[in-house]
Amino acid sequence: MRILVAGATGAVGLQLVPQLIAAGHSVVGTTRTPAKAAIIRRMGAEPAIADGLDAPAIRAAVIAAKPDVVIDQMTDLADVTDLRHFDRAFAATNRLRTQGTDFLLAAAREAGVKRFIAQSFCGWTYGRGGEPVKTEADALDSDPPEELRRTLDAIQYLEDAVTSLANPEGIVLRYGSFYGPDTGMLSRAMIDQLRRRRVPLIGGGGGWWSFIHVEDVAAATVAAVERGVSGNIYNIVDDEPAPVSEWLPALATLVGARPPIRVPAWLGRLFAGEHLVSMMTEVRGGSNAKARQELGWRPVHPSWRQGFAEVASRATTQHAA
Repeated sequence: MRILVAGATGAVGLQLVPQLIAAGHSVVGTTRTPAKAAIIRRMGAEPAIADGLDAPAIRAAVIAAKPDVVIDQMTDLADVTDLRHFDRAFAATNRLRTQGTDFLLAAAREAGVKRFIAQSFCGWTYGRGGEPVKTEADALDSDPPEELRRTLDAIQYLEDAVTSLANPEGIVLRYGSFYGPDTGMLSRAMIDQLRRRRVPLIGGGGGWWSFIHVEDVAAATVAAVERGVSGNIYNIVDDEPAPVSEWLPALATLVGARPPIRVPAWLGRLFAGEHLVSMMTEVRGGSNAKARQELGWRPVHPSWRQGFAEVASRATTQHAA
């Protein structure tokens, strides 16, 4: 099939484009930065320059590409470090999830696209009560901390817009928290924060997180192109959701940091905010059972334990060399 990947030079796009090409698809990748066109060409795809918030540019790129499938991977998270002001940090991405989604969907309809797949998130978005691991049938948080509300609204907007589609078919992929070489949980910024002991373990660390290696994200997205069911949402996470009390000390050890400082929840609220306390103590992970069954997908990195260790070891070896 001919596939347009919007946001082809992001963390997912850099893994996804080569995997789509290896699977026999023809790919056009968009980037808003002309200098990154060469990266797309090196991956074996055709570049298209278009800002996701520029409706005429997005329309022109999609119409010219004549794709069978559009995959929306547009975010603006490369420089996000200030999670105390969460909604402000995610403001640009939230516009891409709302306005950007509308522009891309309109262009896809006009171009006669058959399938539209969009990136969402599986993590703090679920309701914080009940079981520690949620499925796609469980509700999102109806009353999130104030600092998360605009971001959750944008996620819900995207999911509703895409799953309500009949033409093109719409599919949503809720990715877990990313990691990979210099990516997400193992980015240079995160490793630096851990080594400086600036990521405390708040309260009992009872919040449950789900992780996913970026290579597994890409593989699941390829599977959704080929086998996803229209109107469905899939959690794309590994097999082992874990509480913060387990994964945070383990990650600190892997990157050569001292154990995280422990602080009570009341103190965490003062210096970090209610939303970060919630992430550390209340949030819920996700189950990948539906994606495994319907997409025939299995993560190559089934546990963050093995995955974190592999990436950290590779980074140490490269640094030594």
